Amino acid sequence: MKAFRCRVCDNPLYFENSVCVSCGSSLGFSREERAIVPVDENGRYVDASGAGWFVCASLNLSGCTWLTPVQGGLCSCCRLTRTRPSDDDVEGLENFPAAEQAKRHLVFELDTLGFPVIGKDQDEVNGLAFDLLSSVEENVVIGHENGVITIDLAESDDAYREKVRAQLAEPYRTMLGHFRHEVGHYYEWQLVQGDERFNRCRELFGDESKDYQAEIDRHYEEGPPAGWEEEYISTYATMHPFEDFAETWAHYLHICDTIESAGEYGLTAVSSPRLFSNFRDLVVGVWVPLSIALNMINRSMGKEDLYPFVIPAPVLDKLDFVASLAADPQDG
Repeated sequence: MKAFRCRVCDNPLYFENSVCVSCGSSLGFSREERAIVPVDENGRYVDASGAGWFVCASLNLSGCTWLTPVQGGLCSCCRLTRTRPSDDDVEGLENFPAAEQAKRHLVFELDTLGFPVIGKDQDEVNGLAFDLLSSVEENVVIGHENGVITIDLAESDDAYREKVRAQLAEPYRTMLGHFRHEVGHYYEWQLVQGDERFNRCRELFGDESKDYQAEIDRHYEEGPPAGWEEEYISTYATMHPFEDFAETWAHYLHICDTIESAGEYGLTAVSSPRLFSNFRDLVVGVWVPLSIALNMINRSMGKEDLYPFVIPAPVLDKLDFVASLAADPQDG
């Protein structure tokens, strides 16, 4: 994440700030400028070309500060949400802002890395959409299908999410992690096309034609195979080639975003992961020593490791493949 500063007083800002705590200026996020900008009392910002922009209509509902060219309209990120809790679902609406915040973080990073973010309002067949559902009155299964990502808003609650994490014996579980994993399924669907990419993907991750439900049943009945640590980033990645790809994709985003944030705040000399033509070199030369240091800092505060994972050589190859999907000019 970038280190943002107020254009009025130069005070440091967080990505989510709607007001500068130093000078009191109202703020909005310009996706076009990739910057937090001051807005007037009507929530309006005028860019260098003279065009007017307005703070998203979801500001009070989800805390969104992103700008839209239509006064009273939704920003490009909020328009990706196809379904949200009903107005009478108090618990669902309480959990909604945390999910939307994670989604904005995800979209910002996808923009940074050069992945196209096209909503179903623009491309009904191949576009992306999110159903952010409340499990208060119905069972919600987190997943992806044909460009629609479903997220259970109950995962916004720290106590609930920790309970599930412990039940599944997972080392890591966050709302942002869910978004990163599920969008990995979407981009595999969209970007792993053509014989060369498809064959390389199958070589690395396995035969995706395996019966998915049968593999799920096997995983939960038998657990991960012995020695899984030598080829996979997590036990969940052992379930099916689709899940291995999505887990690897999520870690690619974890690594890129954390390195960029560390660079912005002077913790590493690397300003952008995309400066490395070989992602393996970035992981070995920058990420491994940085993550060890961050883990030790967390331990110094009595916290769990920030990055409780080990990356074996086969996963480095998989990460390289995922990174190549953004680098190829054919992806626009």
